[in-house]
Amino acid sequence: MYNLTMNNINYDLVIVGGGTSGCAAAYNAAKSGIKTLLVEKNNFLGGLMSGGLVVPVMKSAVEDINTDFYFELVECAKKYDAQITYKFKNTKNDGWFNPEVLKIVLDDLLTKDNIKKNLDILFETEVTDVEIEYNKIKTIILKNDILSIPVVSTYFVDATGSGILSSLAGCKFIDDTIQNQQSSLRFILSNVDVKTFAKFIKKIDNDEDITNIYRDDIDTKGLINFTTASTWDTNKKWALDEILKQAVKDGVLTDSDRSYFQIFSVAGSSNQVAFNCPRIDTYKNNPYKYSEELINARKAIWRLLNFVKNYFKGFENAELTNIASQTGIRESRRVKTKYIYTKDDLISGKKFDNIVLKSNYSIDIHSKNKNSSVLQKTVNYELPIESLMSIDRENLFVIGKIVGADFEAHSALRVQKSCMQMGEAVAKYIAKINS
Repeated sequence: MYNLTMNNINYDLVIVGGGTSGCAAAYNAAKSGIKTLLVEKNNFLGGLMSGGLVVPVMKSAVEDINTDFYFELVECAKKYDAQITYKFKNTKNDGWFNPEVLKIVLDDLLTKDNIKKNLDILFETEVTDVEIEYNKIKTIILKNDILSIPVVSTYFVDATGSGILSSLAGCKFIDDTIQNQQSSLRFILSNVDVKTFAKFIKKIDNDEDITNIYRDDIDTKGLINFTTASTWDTNKKWALDEILKQAVKDGVLTDSDRSYFQIFSVAGSSNQVAFNCPRIDTYKNNPYKYSEELINARKAIWRLLNFVKNYFKGFENAELTNIASQTGIRESRRVKTKYIYTKDDLISGKKFDNIVLKSNYSIDIHSKNKNSSVLQKTVNYELPIESLMSIDRENLFVIGKIVGADFEAHSALRVQKSCMQMGEAVAKYIAKINS
């Protein structure tokens, strides 16, 4: 245990942000023998995956490159009945998790004997200042309700999702578009008769690409799991949209409530349903307006609760269990890195020497305007390690949502499994150059 009266506390690596990418980086760094500190502003790990209720993990990797942490997460979650494997057509996705239980799962993973001997975790702590020396970060000041701590490290990783460490370190950000991704304020309902709803939704929508149901004695432990969706976009037929329109006509919903509606069953639960809505405007440069959006989003959640209770069979006794403690922000700001990854790189499948991941997740842009959202399939693509290296600070790496990429490429890279791969890749890279 460190003596906090010391002038400075020293580490080999400090990771600011305990979300999916930060946890992957911390786990692999500590496993490699690197003395690591993980700093998290909340009182739990997992970021949007747990606090933001962002489940399931989108299937993205086409090769198991830098996926050690992901598979450890899957196996650990199984012990807590917090994971299922979902089959859709000829593919399986083992990334269906219970977001609340994941908080315990991640604690378990990062406190295993071979990890905790090299890893310290500080919860409810934020970085407030940075000292630069010779183009490197020398010291950061960490602050919580108890004290302020100066920390010195050889390497730093910004895994905050907002780029706060990079900003304090004077790094430049990519300014290449006036577009904004819409955010989501997710929530979970309990006491849902999933079996009854599954029968109901299957009669309404026979398009398996939109509505699908899976049950298996091993993969889902005999529980029914499902996903279904609807948007107000007219580029394809959404069977649920007629019901949503009727609810608008009846005064139960507003028209914007039907702009994006997506629900999933929750892994390991027989009666919970997770909602990937309502969508809200991010308003990056206007915190007052953004705060209004959050209030309006919670009003929309109440409307959606009453909508499903009255229009969906199986939801008659549904109860509001959880509203996400973190907004599902898809994109905030991206750090300038040694290589800015572009849409052209992605759609051409450009090859690189030192790769972080191989993926084929689509270009996925959520717009507030009708028929303006984008879901564009891609070829298999690679991301280079240079897109995770700050161009301004020699010992700073950036992972997760602040990856050095243009707006379109970022929309494909921002998904959770890719973020975990980024964190793992950086940890392994640091271990290699530090050996």
